[in-house]
Amino acid sequence: MMWDNRKWVILTSDEVDDMESSDYDAILFTSKTELPSNTDNSKYVVKYEGSKPSFLTGKTTLTWSQIHTELANDEWSGDE
Repeated sequence: MMWDNRKWVILTSDEVDDMESSDYDAILFTSKTELPSNTDNSKYVVKYEGSKPSFLTGKTTLTWSQIHTELANDEWSGDE
């Protein structure tokens, strides 16, 4: 799979709000507005390639399969 080297982490809204602008250099997004969020904007997904960025230390890392399963939940996709 082409995304074997990518990893995903789910952060709370507060954690994203606390991110430094330099943290965005380590993930594959440039701002909060680009981050996928759940239906109530309380959780966000960040993704990275290679080594885990230091600001994500202690956070659970998910594979493509795991994040795909998570994002299929109603919490992320709504009742549609």
